[in-house]
Amino acid sequence: MQSGTLFFTSILLPWILSAAAQPKPARRPEQPVVNSPGDAILRDADATIAPKAIELPTCLLCVCLSGSVYCEEVSPEMSAVPVLPKETGYLYARFNKIRKIRNKDFGDMVTLRRIDLAGNLIAEIDVGAFASLHNLEELILAENRLTKLPMLPAKLVLFNANFNKLKSSGVKATAFKKLTKLAYLYLGDNELTSVPHLPESLHVVHLQNNKIEAITDETFCKGNTSYYVRTKMEEVRLDGNPVVLANYPYSFICLQSLPVGWYN
Repeated sequence: MQSGTLFFTSILLPWILSAAAQPKPARRPEQPVVNSPGDAILRDADATIAPKAIELPTCLLCVCLSGSVYCEEVSPEMSAVPVLPKETGYLYARFNKIRKIRNKDFGDMVTLRRIDLAGNLIAEIDVGAFASLHNLEELILAENRLTKLPMLPAKLVLFNANFNKLKSSGVKATAFKKLTKLAYLYLGDNELTSVPHLPESLHVVHLQNNKIEAITDETFCKGNTSYYVRTKMEEVRLDGNPVVLANYPYSFICLQSLPVGWYN
């Protein structure tokens, strides 16, 4: 019996002591929160509010394709005109929350031919915001909050400011006089009380739903001659104004067709 105990003591006890003497495996250190610059970016993005649309690169925020930039209904909201690529020829930034057009927004971008800013909240435009856009042919500002117009580029063919709050005090009588290529002028659904000078180049002019109370024999024609015919004018709208056209029988004598629309 003693020999069995001695055998156990001499063999098993050293094994137990040896196992106890071995160091325990080191605890695996916790991974640091940031392992790479990419992780840092993700962490910062989670810790801060999402950036506004204007802070993001334009061609990530919008669609840039062959000289055209499409920024329609941008999310997060777009409250200012984004920085445009230098080769931009056509800008579509409809249905956003742009509130003001500044002189620096377009600068001297001679490549621009069309700007569509319909359906925004634009209430103010710097006087020279479009002045240096020498090749601009179409400018659409419909469905905004404008009360006055800035200086317009000389080569405009189409200008649309329907559904604003334009007043005659904010639209100079000569605002369109020097636009010798202007063919389509849309100023319907505003607060105009008089008709500005209409250039000879016009094909269509819409002035419906304003506050125009009177016109003259020279609004559309030349009152001092009955031989003048305005051959380019195809369509005139004055419906929805308080003016009574029957009181001005000679105001349309030079036109090839009478104003369209419903009149009292």
